[in-house]
Amino acid sequence: MSIKKSSLTAIAAIAGMSLVLSACGGSTGDGGGGSTGAKEPTGDIAAMAIAKGESGDNYTSPEVTQSNDTFVVSTDNPFTAYNNQTSDANNSYNTFALGQVLSGAYKLDGNNKVLLNKDVMDSVEVTSKSPQVVTWNIKQGISWSDGEPWDCDDFYLDWLSSTGKAKGADGKDLFTAASTTGYELIDKVECKTPTQVVTTFGTPYPDYKGLFGVSSDVLPAHILEKETGVADVTKLTPTGGDQAALAKVAEFWKTKWNGFDAKLMPSSAQYQLTAFEQNNSVTLERNPKWAGKPGGPAKIVLRGISDQVAQAQALENGEVQVNSMAQPDANAAERLRGLSSQGVTFGASNGLSYEHLDLNFKNKFLSDAAVRKAFMQCVNRDELADKLIRPVLDTAKPLGSLVFFQAEEGYNDNYVQYKGDAAEAKKTLEGAGYTIGGDGFATKGGAKLTIKISHTDIPRRKQTVELIQSQCKGAGIEIVDDTDPNFLDTRVSQGDYDIALFAWSSAPFKSSQQSIYSTGGGQNWSNYGNPKVDAAYKDAVSNLDEAAARKSFQEADKLMAEDNYSLPLYQLPNMWAFKGIDKVFFQSYNGALWNANEWVKTS
Repeated sequence: MSIKKSSLTAIAAIAGMSLVLSACGGSTGDGGGGSTGAKEPTGDIAAMAIAKGESGDNYTSPEVTQSNDTFVVSTDNPFTAYNNQTSDANNSYNTFALGQVLSGAYKLDGNNKVLLNKDVMDSVEVTSKSPQVVTWNIKQGISWSDGEPWDCDDFYLDWLSSTGKAKGADGKDLFTAASTTGYELIDKVECKTPTQVVTTFGTPYPDYKGLFGVSSDVLPAHILEKETGVADVTKLTPTGGDQAALAKVAEFWKTKWNGFDAKLMPSSAQYQLTAFEQNNSVTLERNPKWAGKPGGPAKIVLRGISDQVAQAQALENGEVQVNSMAQPDANAAERLRGLSSQGVTFGASNGLSYEHLDLNFKNKFLSDAAVRKAFMQCVNRDELADKLIRPVLDTAKPLGSLVFFQAEEGYNDNYVQYKGDAAEAKKTLEGAGYTIGGDGFATKGGAKLTIKISHTDIPRRKQTVELIQSQCKGAGIEIVDDTDPNFLDTRVSQGDYDIALFAWSSAPFKSSQQSIYSTGGGQNWSNYGNPKVDAAYKDAVSNLDEAAARKSFQEADKLMAEDNYSLPLYQLPNMWAFKGIDKVFFQSYNGALWNANEWVKTS
C-alpha cells in the first residue's frame, strides 16, 4: 500500500481510531473496461467474512485444528513498527500484522461489524450519559507474553499518549500521535482496580468502541516504565505534574517501538513477534501465554512483495499460501482467476479505503483556488477507474465524497461536476490571469504552472500519474511524476509534496476523519483550514443524535469539495487469494490476518 491509516471508519494516520495510510497498488491490464472484473463476493466467499468465533456482538477465539506448519502470507509492503500510532510510522501494513499480536477491547469482522473481544474483556458499559462515562472491565488473568498483566496501566498509557494535550516547550504534541480523535475528549482515566478502567468524557463521544484497541494501540506500559525508570505511568497527566518524566515517556513511546526488539515488544494476543527482516518480512508464532484458544497456524510469516503479479506468481509456485493485496492490480487479478483449477480461491470486494489526491495549500500555485479548481476539472476520474480498477471489480466508479462511501447512508456526490474537461480547466486558468504559452503550458508572472504528484513506487500509481499528465496537458498544467519509495514513511507527514497520491484506510468510525480535515489536525498535512469545517466536525464527532451527526458530516463534506482541497478518485477494492486453507477473507482495515488464528490447513 502504503495505505495510511485513519480512524475514519482507517486506513492512513491515527488518533483514537486512526485513518491509516494505504499505499498499495499495481499495474493495469490492457486498459479495457470492466467486463473482466469480479463482482462483490457472494456465496462461500461472502460467508468467509464472518469469523468462526463470533456470536452476536461478541467474539471468542474458537477451538480449531492446530497445524505445525508455517503459513506464508504476502502483502504489498513490509511491516515496520510495533507502535503504529506515531504519525511517521502509521500505515496499514503494520496493522495487518499487529491484529494478531496486540489485543483490544473490540474487534472487526470481515463485514466491519464491531464485536466485543470476549477473549480479554468481560464487558464495556456506558455507566453514565451526562457526563458520558464508559467502564471497561478486563477479564481476570489476561497477561502479556512476558507474563506481566494486561490491565488498566496499558489503557492509561494509550490515553496519555493519544490526547494531543501533552505539549513540549515548542507547544507541539510530545507524543506526535497520528490521531487524537476520541482520546482528546476524555477528561480522565481512572484505574478503579487493575482490571477496571473508567473513562470520563468531557464531550460525548458516540464512537467510543473505536478506542482502546481496534487500532492496535494498547501497548505494554510495564515495558515503558522499566525502560524509562518511571515507576507508575498512571501518576502522569497530559498537563501539569512531572513534565520531565512525561517527556521521557513520550520519547520512548515514539522512538523505541520501531522495527523489532523482542524484549521490548511482547504480545497480548494469539501470536507474538519472533523474527523480523527489515524491508522484507515479520514472523509471528503462537503466544504461549495466551489465555484463549490457541491459533491454528504454528507460525505465520508476513512478507512484503510490492509487485502484485509477483505475489500471484509466488502463490502459484507454492512459496506463499495467501495473497493479501490492499489495492487492486488487474494483471494479478487475471492471473489469480486463472488458477482456480489448481485449487486457488480468488476474492475481490470493495474495502474501506479510497484513493485520493491531496492538494497542498502551502504550494505557491495550489494556494490559488482557481488552480485547484482547474486541476480537478482536468482529471478524468472515470477514465482512471475504467483503466485501473474495473478490470478487478466491474462495479467500480468514481467516488464523490471524502466522508462517505457510496453504499452508506448520507452519501452525496459532491464532485459530479468534475468530468475531465481540459478545455473547461483551461478557461478557469485564463480567467485567473494565466496565459498559455507556445509550449502549451500556462504561465503567470513568468512562472510556468508545474505541479508534482508524489507517491510510492507502485505500478498502478505511476500509471495514474501518467494518465493525469495526459489529461491535464490540454488544460495547460504540467504534471511531474515524483515517485519516491519512502514517500509515505518519511515525506507525507511532513507536508513535503505539491499533490499527494495515496489512500486512506479506515475502520468503521467516522470520527477519526477529524484529525485529517480539521485545522491543525495531526494528519492534516496539506495545511488546510476552514473554520466552518472545524465546527461541523466538532459537532459530528460528539453528537449522540445519529441523524444530526450525519448532517454535520455531510456539511463538512460539501464545504471541503467547495474548497477543492482533496479529490477523491475511487473506493479501492481489496484483492486476495489463497490455497490450502479453509477460510480466508480480506478485512478492509486489518487485512487477511484479521482471523488468521482460525485458519485450518486443508492440504
